[in-house]
Amino acid sequence: MNFEIPSFKKKISVVGTAAWLSPGMMYSLLVPVGAKVSEFALGHWESYDPLIVLVWHTAACQHLQLFKVVMGQTDRETDSFKPCGAVQQVSPLVFLTELTYSWIFNEYPSFVKQDTRRFVSQKTGNLYIAKVEPSDVGNYTCVVTNTVTQSRVQGPPTSLVLRNDGIMGEYEPKIEVQFPEVLAVAKGLTVKLECFALGNPVPAITWRRPDGVPFPRKVDVGKSSGVLEIPYFQQEDAGQYECTAENSRGKNTVKGRLSFYASPHLVEKPQDVQKAIDESLLWECKASAKPKPSYRWLKNGEPLESFEDRIQVVNGALSISSLTLSDTGMYQCIAENRHGRVFANAELRVIAVAPDFSNSVLKAQTLARQGGDVLIECRPRMSPRGMISWRKGKEALRESHRVSVLGNGSLRISNITKQDAGLYTCVARNQFGVASSAGTLVVKEPTIITSKATQLDVTVGESVVVPCQVSRDPSLDVRFTWFFNEQLINFGSHGGYFEKVGGVSAGDIMIRNIQLRHAGRYTCAVQTKVDSASIATDVVVRGPPDPPLDIKVDEVTETTSFVSWSPGPDNHSPVFAYNIQIRSPFSLGWQAAKTVPESLGGQQLSARVVELSPWVEYEFRVLATNSVGTGEPSKPSQKIRTKDTLPRTTPARVSGGGGSRSELVITWEPVPEELQCGPGFGYVVAFRPLGGQSWMQAAVTSPDASRYIFKNESIPPFSPFHVKVGVYNNKGEGLFGPVTTIYSAEEEPSRAPSRVRAKSLSASEVEVSWKPLPWSTSRTRIMGYELRYWGTKDKPDTASVMRTVGNRTSAVIRGLDPSSTYHIKLKAYNSAGVGPDSVVVNVTTKRPPPSQSPDKVTWNTTDSKLILKWDHVKSLENESEVMGYKVMYKQSRQSRPSVVETNSTSLELSLPVDEDYIIQIKPVSEGGEGSSSKQITIPRIAVAHAIGFAPERKALPVLITVSLYCTVRTFL
Repeated sequence: MNFEIPSFKKKISVVGTAAWLSPGMMYSLLVPVGAKVSEFALGHWESYDPLIVLVWHTAACQHLQLFKVVMGQTDRETDSFKPCGAVQQVSPLVFLTELTYSWIFNEYPSFVKQDTRRFVSQKTGNLYIAKVEPSDVGNYTCVVTNTVTQSRVQGPPTSLVLRNDGIMGEYEPKIEVQFPEVLAVAKGLTVKLECFALGNPVPAITWRRPDGVPFPRKVDVGKSSGVLEIPYFQQEDAGQYECTAENSRGKNTVKGRLSFYASPHLVEKPQDVQKAIDESLLWECKASAKPKPSYRWLKNGEPLESFEDRIQVVNGALSISSLTLSDTGMYQCIAENRHGRVFANAELRVIAVAPDFSNSVLKAQTLARQGGDVLIECRPRMSPRGMISWRKGKEALRESHRVSVLGNGSLRISNITKQDAGLYTCVARNQFGVASSAGTLVVKEPTIITSKATQLDVTVGESVVVPCQVSRDPSLDVRFTWFFNEQLINFGSHGGYFEKVGGVSAGDIMIRNIQLRHAGRYTCAVQTKVDSASIATDVVVRGPPDPPLDIKVDEVTETTSFVSWSPGPDNHSPVFAYNIQIRSPFSLGWQAAKTVPESLGGQQLSARVVELSPWVEYEFRVLATNSVGTGEPSKPSQKIRTKDTLPRTTPARVSGGGGSRSELVITWEPVPEELQCGPGFGYVVAFRPLGGQSWMQAAVTSPDASRYIFKNESIPPFSPFHVKVGVYNNKGEGLFGPVTTIYSAEEEPSRAPSRVRAKSLSASEVEVSWKPLPWSTSRTRIMGYELRYWGTKDKPDTASVMRTVGNRTSAVIRGLDPSSTYHIKLKAYNSAGVGPDSVVVNVTTKRPPPSQSPDKVTWNTTDSKLILKWDHVKSLENESEVMGYKVMYKQSRQSRPSVVETNSTSLELSLPVDEDYIIQIKPVSEGGEGSSSKQITIPRIAVAHAIGFAPERKALPVLITVSLYCTVRTFL
């Protein structure tokens, strides 16, 4: 049994057992065996200060009986015809909590499993077997479980046996378990409808709604189809439901109706309120319920009787007019229907006080502008509402067309003058007393914007000042706020375009580097403590025109097309010219197009583009120009392809020659795709021997081809031919290019060079010389010579190769190893190949140059001479002897050094001493140049004589910069 205690604590005693019930909690009472609950009431405690009223509602008395299972005591054995249906029954249980039923078959824990043949009703606890099978024979025990306490009891076992005195045939379904014809279901609850039938064959159970409404997804049908479960019952679930049991012998149907109800739920409730005498009260009280609820009101726990006309209750709403002190109290609204009730409580306080300004004194000082209006509020606390009057100074204030006292007691003065300034006092009276409050009215000069509303005309990129000058009362602070197209300007953003330049007394702003998007209305709002004003300035920004629109291309031919467009916004400067640009896959970006007419004026919205290439895909765009400049280009048009025609361009740079024996090689530069004039482009190659009359022709189908080779054993070597190359495409053949003379392939050189000599020049260089072959004969030409060289430890197959070009008779091989022997041979070559090898010559490179660099370098200057000295470099045993030295010097600002050679270890240079010099010294041997000395820097010297030393090489760490020590002597 459930109790809901919404707003109090109460102690309940049941057979000597005490329990404390807390507000808002739900309780279940389990009564001991043999106990009864005496009558008690469910009450609601309501309280308000200073009274405490107990509101007591009597609930129906209820008796709880012992929770026990009473099984049938007579028929302990059930026998059945095979295959008749069977029913095992339990006596009804008297219990107020949720119970579940199950059956044990023979021994625990073997429970009966429900399916289409077996069903346990959770309404009655009965076990139903639609068609008894031999496997059903046994003992059955009913088990009842309390889902709240999880306690469980069992009834006595009942035996099921088969009878052998007859055979039951097939029969139509007989519905044994069915749901009520009418069942009321509360909103949000879960309802379960049971339906099960006996029969042979086993009946199939189906569910439907006779009105054809399909079951929502939330509806669940049990595994045996005997239970239809509808969770969260709502209004749309109400209606008629039908269960059908059917087998091959027939069918039976039962129907029932589910009705929807909802206990009241408050959606609007009264709130505590404090009112003055003679005021009115309106409290709304609304609840949702089905059926609709009725309403009644209590005052201090007693029914509120509306004996007076001033108290009305309409559809739950309570209204009381002309409140009195006796109306004070605790009120309770009750909304109820046959399914339940809800309560809402609120307190009404009616007060009576003398006038009091303690919480609403007049402003000590009220500012107003001359010529304006002002409202001085007077809102004393008093109950009931009394009379309010005003004084100026010590005299009563008289109302006029400018001065009036409003219904709420506030004072309004219109078209204020300087004479209206002064001390004003508000006096309030009622039957409980008198009170007053005073404040001063100060009249200020009005704020007037002196700048004239105007329109500013500027060009993109310029800067402009938008003025906002004011005349104001000097004692008032002024604030300037700017709006652009009604949006507040934030001077810290907008890309730094806007800047305040008016100072404190003016609100001028500057727009720097104005752009088209800055065109619009700028509003300056001026505000002081007493008034405000505003002025709007329209800014027109003139700029290059916007891109033209709707580019269309039609009337396309081989070399022309017709282009039209619509004008875009001119940005306040008329367009005086248009230009058309074209782009193809072969152009470098957009190019100016040639048009007819050649010049396109501002009113020209179409033109014919000429001198296009045939069979090329083009895009077109248009640019507009006005006095400010040229605008952005339009969007590109759709791509179009010009029509094809006969090719007009022939290949350039037709030449040839070379190749293998008996070949005529003809080459040319392919025609670019944009000049091929159509698909199926190719070349026609024509040739004939010099002096011949008829042309031989061959077609080359690839447009990218750049050569053709004609091979015939009868072609003599190095014979002249006339050649010309033409073009064609799917439209037909075009023109031939000019005739060019080329030669057939020549023969390879037939002889080897003679008198081959090799001489070592240094440790890494060798010079090879030979007697050349005749440069040209009737059958061959010499293009140059090929040298092959390899070391004694290498194989000839791995020889390095070096080629000369032209009729040279010598060559220098570099990059060789010192003190090494090399083998060298050479042969002539031309376009047909190489000739026979010469004899092999041998040569040995010289020993390597000295590895030591000059050391102990000293220098001194006298007047215009620079004298250098250094130690002689000694070669190692495997190095070439030093033959002399190279001195390289340059001014620090020069990039290329000068070189002087000497055989001694000193050198005198005639150089001006007013410059910085950088000097290096290298030893020279027959093996080449040796290691260079460290770079020596000789600074500019201002005195007549100076001496310097370069530190010894061995004393210098590798990573330390060389220091130069200079001793300066002055000769007197």
